[in-house]
Amino acid sequence: MAGYVLAPGRGFGARIRQDRMPDGPRRLRAHLARIYARREGKGKVADSIAALGAGEAVQTGAAQTGAAQTGALQTGWGSPGDLRPSRRRGARLTPVAPVLALLRVPLRLLRWPLIALEEMRGHLLPLAVILTGTGIGLWFMLETEPGAAEYGAALLLALLAAVAAQLAPWPWRSLGGAVLALCLGFLAAGLRAHMVAAPMLDFRYYGPVEGRVIEIDNSASDAVRILLDQVVLERMDPARTPRRVRVSLHGNESGHSPAPGERVILTAHLAAPEGPVEPGGFDFRRMAFFQQLGAVGYSQTPVLLLEPPEAGEEWIGRLRAWFSSGIRAHIPGEAGAFAAGAMTGDRSGISQKTVEDLRDSSLAHILAISGMNLVCLTAFVFALIRGGIACVPWLALRVNAKKIAALVSIFVAWFYLQLSGANVATERAFVMTLVMLIAILASRRAMTIRSAAIAGAVILVLKPESLLAPGFQMSMAATVALIAGFQAMDGWLQRGRLARWQVVLVTVVMSSVVGGFATAPYAAAHFNRFADFGLMANILTAPAMGVAIMPMGVLAFLLAPVGLEGLPLWVMGRASEWILWVAAWVAGLDGAVTAIPAPHWLALPLISWGGLWLIAWPGRARFAGGLLVAMGVALWPLAERPGLLISSDGRLVGLLGPEGRALSTATGGGFSASGWMEGDGDLATQKDAAARPGFSGGREAKAFDFAGRQGVALSGKAGLAKLEATCGRADLVVINARIAEPPPDCPLVDQRLLSETGALAFWQDGERIIVAPSGRNRIWSGGYRKSGGADPVGAGRLARIVTRVPQHGGNP
Repeated sequence: MAGYVLAPGRGFGARIRQDRMPDGPRRLRAHLARIYARREGKGKVADSIAALGAGEAVQTGAAQTGAAQTGALQTGWGSPGDLRPSRRRGARLTPVAPVLALLRVPLRLLRWPLIALEEMRGHLLPLAVILTGTGIGLWFMLETEPGAAEYGAALLLALLAAVAAQLAPWPWRSLGGAVLALCLGFLAAGLRAHMVAAPMLDFRYYGPVEGRVIEIDNSASDAVRILLDQVVLERMDPARTPRRVRVSLHGNESGHSPAPGERVILTAHLAAPEGPVEPGGFDFRRMAFFQQLGAVGYSQTPVLLLEPPEAGEEWIGRLRAWFSSGIRAHIPGEAGAFAAGAMTGDRSGISQKTVEDLRDSSLAHILAISGMNLVCLTAFVFALIRGGIACVPWLALRVNAKKIAALVSIFVAWFYLQLSGANVATERAFVMTLVMLIAILASRRAMTIRSAAIAGAVILVLKPESLLAPGFQMSMAATVALIAGFQAMDGWLQRGRLARWQVVLVTVVMSSVVGGFATAPYAAAHFNRFADFGLMANILTAPAMGVAIMPMGVLAFLLAPVGLEGLPLWVMGRASEWILWVAAWVAGLDGAVTAIPAPHWLALPLISWGGLWLIAWPGRARFAGGLLVAMGVALWPLAERPGLLISSDGRLVGLLGPEGRALSTATGGGFSASGWMEGDGDLATQKDAAARPGFSGGREAKAFDFAGRQGVALSGKAGLAKLEATCGRADLVVINARIAEPPPDCPLVDQRLLSETGALAFWQDGERIIVAPSGRNRIWSGGYRKSGGADPVGAGRLARIVTRVPQHGGNP
């Protein structure tokens, strides 16, 4: 007897295909098909029923005619028979028939993945979130800002896809849903960008800066840094004034120590946030745009207090400062600053040396207030509430301790989210924790891939820019990998083969292994380094973080009003000292850090898509994700580094040579220098790179050779005086000044040109030179206008530079 599988069709119809299954299920499927057919009425053929294999046809009511003879019943346009020309006697071939015949094979090939998607309904939420993220990524990849036409087309396509997802015949509904998810991601990114758009400073400002302190931390140079809102700049129109500015304090020894909520005034140098230091590099200006940070700078004068905080203003910031100061008062030195940073996110007291040790030992995530911190805190509160209720038998018999603990934990998690500053990793962890706790309240399973997908969807829709943030990528990768990994090991851990202490040990080790393996590609791509002994460091410190620091911090907070916080803080201090010792020891080992060059731009998307497909797809087709991961890994080393780089202000030039990239100066342009060296996979400092061969001459005129052409980097007034003479003999002239009227036919790159193109990258392609500007015409780009359009070498002066015949031999 032929077996059949029921699949939904149009209306009440169904399609039945042969499959191997026991006789019982076969009869059940056939019986269900007859029921569907009867709902269509007697004398009608079930919509989309096809009998395969033995040629049997399921018939309903009246006798079947032509369909029974062919063994396949003609269906709506969603069935395989739709594209076949009619063979009825006397039928006429229409002009559309040849076109349909040509499309028959490609449409059948497209139907196979769509049928697979339809069969996996109920498991498609993670894939929908992946497609939404893909739509967001496509929006950020655009070279020019989308206009009303692009958004209108995306909205129309989304509406059509939504209709198709509901009304299209089986199995084309899935295609409509996929297109809808892509369009929603694209539209969400555009909407978010226009909602947060705020003024950015378009010139260098020096003068008084007034504002309210909303955040305090440390800069890369260990200087205290304050973030101000409600900003007032002298002689600046409020409509052009940035909403937020960030100032590093380099001369505040005798001034006022700022606190959150205070209104202060100081004299500062301000400028717009810098764009990417090379094409495809990290775009600090884009990140600042979505944070509404319109200017950054420094001050060498004391800070003056204008007004104290108003009642209820910035209460969470003042509470964070109070808690941090209390921790540091009981735990002296670097351990106290680390404990305060791990608990509250206040990193203002942590030295740069400690930050570097934590980064090189792969422990920097502890200070990021990531999911580990919030989950440890919430789990401790959940266990404390549930265990406390269980200790009172009368109460435990009358209430659901588990649900009460979950309800209290929700409020604790929200409070900690606000206290820690609500960064992307903490927001993701909060949404994830919220979904799990709500599942407990609803008596559902908490830890699933679906809960991680919901957390990702919420963050991507509310803050689409999070997709590009290393914190979001690494935290989601670790979360999804840990859920999938422990679901695979769940049965093995619960079979009773291991003692309880062995289960704890295996859990700690596997958490570090799986989490480290999942986050390694993202850490390597964003930070261009790999901590070789990071797994060992995480295994040694994870118990101290989960058992000592977070629980003791909660107890200290609860006992502080009655003056009993001393013992919990003492335990926290010893655990903090242990973590810092491990970080310093691991970071000091030989070969602790391996530098990794920037990957090909397609490598990380392919690895992400492949890894998520491998985990999210429930069928055997999941192994196709492994092929995508392998393709991403193979593409990683194929990115070609620029042979010549020029910073966006013309102050620094980098030339790639056999010993690595040589820099034109040992000081200045540190942001560009660090970005270039990291992209090359080079751990050398700017001073070391400046000592490499490649540049010759004095500071005012550094000569170099690139692709058979002679270049000169001019600097300062002495360099400006040599401009005209240099233009007559050099093939490329770089100067860190704005030249109003450059000499005729001078191959000049000055600040005027760089203000339009951003940093420039040069490659040698045989006898040609290719130039790529880093600036793009996007909503966050400000004055950047890509001069080249579709031409990779640009136009105007850039075109003259790359086509210029060398003055001193070499290839043209």
